[in-house]
Amino acid sequence: MALTRKFLAALGIEESKIESIIDAHTETVDALKKERDGYKAEAEKLPKVQEDLKKAQAAAKDSGEYDKLKKEFDDYKADVAGKELLAKKTAALKEIAKDAGLSEAGIAKALKYHDFSKLELDEKDGIRDKSAVIKGLKEEWPEYIQTTRTRGASTPNPPTQENGGGGDRGTSRAAQIYKEHYAALYGAQEKGANEK
Repeated sequence: MALTRKFLAALGIEESKIESIIDAHTETVDALKKERDGYKAEAEKLPKVQEDLKKAQAAAKDSGEYDKLKKEFDDYKADVAGKELLAKKTAALKEIAKDAGLSEAGIAKALKYHDFSKLELDEKDGIRDKSAVIKGLKEEWPEYIQTTRTRGASTPNPPTQENGGGGDRGTSRAAQIYKEHYAALYGAQEKGANEK
């Protein structure tokens, strides 16, 4: 349905207002037509722009620029992936070296000289064959393996009979009991009478 003077008059709108409505409507329609024509002109240019783009891509390919840029990008991606993998392998080897009992200096040497290309990771970023790697580290770096020893307490004054300790080491416990019993019954015994 078109917006005409006849339609507006049938609606009962005054003649002076009809003229204003028609003028405003005409301005709106003209603006829309102008915008449409601009889009149409742009759309008509599109095939030429696409053709120019294809020519530019072909020229870049022919000149090797495209291949060069693609190679640089692929190399960059591979480098980043390689660094990530090396970091994961390094962390996993460090943990295994600790399990193998290597000292900090040994771990540093193992990380510096290990052939990471032979190291395989599992799905949890751990080393796949841990026992073989531990064995290899122990064989390659034995001088860096830490050993732990359990020692008793250091006693600068060991217990002796004089300081209330364990008694005479040269005499058996049975002999000590005999001496104590004899002394209780007959009094203190002279040194050397029954001692050996």
